[in-house]
Amino acid sequence: MIYALRGATTVEKDTPEAVDSAVKELMAEIFNANCLSEDEIISVIFSQTKDIRSRNAAAACRRGGFCASAPLFCVQEADTEGSLPLAVRVIITVEKSEKKPVMVYLRGASVLRPEWKR
Repeated sequence: MIYALRGATTVEKDTPEAVDSAVKELMAEIFNANCLSEDEIISVIFSQTKDIRSRNAAAACRRGGFCASAPLFCVQEADTEGSLPLAVRVIITVEKSEKKPVMVYLRGASVLRPEWKR
């Protein structure tokens, strides 16, 4: 069965270390909550707000040790009035035999989907 997992987080400030840390934490939580293995990942798309310029979230994902062989892509989030600053979002397409998806929203991004706050 193919389905998508969603998640988001925020960084405290725009530094490479902060982006690396936030993305690594987000991916670890998604992998753990969904009992994922690398071979179940089809593709990963990140978006990040325009105020994050120090590191690409897809690069941070690889630096964190995740998705070594999956295709990754990162885009700039639409810049809309009142949007959450310093935010990274992810959608992961997976192929997994059991469908019990757990979405993960961390840090300041938990306001986006309070029901999935971790």
